[in-house]
This record gives sequence, structure tokens and C-alpha cells, in this order.
Amino acid sequence: MTAITVIGTGNMGQAIAGIAAKGGASVQILGRDLEKAGSAAAPLRATAGVVGDPITGEIVIAAVPYPALAELVETYGAQLAGKIVVDITNPLDFTTFDALVVPADSSAAAELAAALPGARVIKAFNTNFAATLVGGELGGEPTTVQLAGDDDAAKKLLADVIVAAGLRAVDAGTLKRARELEALGFLQLVLAAREQIGWTGGFAVRA
Repeated sequence: MTAITVIGTGNMGQAIAGIAAKGGASVQILGRDLEKAGSAAAPLRATAGVVGDPITGEIVIAAVPYPALAELVETYGAQLAGKIVVDITNPLDFTTFDALVVPADSSAAAELAAALPGARVIKAFNTNFAATLVGGELGGEPTTVQLAGDDDAAKKLLADVIVAAGLRAVDAGTLKRARELEALGFLQLVLAAREQIGWTGGFAVRA
């Protein structure tokens, strides 16, 4: 059984934890507040803890805002060596909502990989809204999660859980493609913030 740790108890963290449980994984949820983590964990029969507790998953979902990635690295750097670390962030400038804050030739995922040289970093879930992950469909099609990373075996392990939960998984290529995924996630957020699409909508991938 695949073991997954979700760090973060927001809408995305809870949605991804639900996918992991539905996909047959054992789940650990870590948050800043033990009561909130416990509430998220209980219906999934997951374990709960606070950030700083030991990580039990072989796949670690960083379901935190982009600025919190640095704290995650500081807290768990050594523990993440050898693990699959999934970055779901979109590195927006939330003061203007009009730009990404990483260099044009880089990405949040690339920065995380550089900070965690012993980890296998994957970009995933950043082009999905929580509602489409929970609902499992978008535009009449199964919700598609796009993944980018340099380790094919790591991507397959995560993809297998996603597919087992009834969603689709698409391999977008190496971690270099995280830049394009973050640009797509940025555009989707802008459209939703401008009320051009709903937070239950977004971009769908049709094979």
C-alpha cells in the first residue's frame, strides 16, 4: 500500500487527501492545528498530526501556499531525502494578482528541487481547483491531474493512486514543464478571480 503524507489542511490539502484515501493509499495529514487536522483525517480513517511531527508517507504532498515552501524545507529537509515530494503551488504575486514571482526560466517546483536535492520532486495538482478534485469531473470528463517530474517511477506511483481514485493522470514531461503548468494554473486563477469562470470549473484535458 502506498503511504501518502499531506501537509496542509486547506481545501486543496483535504481534497488531495480524499483522493489518496479513495485511491487505496494510507494517509497522514499534518497541519498547524491538530484539531483541524484531526477533523480532516477522521472521515478518511487517516492519521493526524501537526507540522513538525515525523513524516510517514513515501509520497509527501506540499499542500501549502508558495511562500510556505521555504518553511517546509527548513522543517523537513533531511526527512525528505529519498521521498517523492509533490509541489502543488502556483507562485503568484498576490499583491497584484498579475505576475508569477519566480524567474521566467524557472518554477516553484524547480526551486523546491534545488532546495531538496535528495528528494524526487513532482509538480502536480496546481492546474486543478479543489472542487473538481472532490467532484471527480470537469465538463463531463473525469478530472485530469497533470504531472511533471524527472523521475518516471515516482510519477507513475502518484499517477496510479490518482487513477485508482477515478481521476485521470497525464504525464506532462520533465520538471522543466512545471513552468508551463504554473503559467496555466496562474491563468486559471486569474480567470476565476475575474469571474470569467467558476471555482468549480477550469481547464479540462480531453484525450
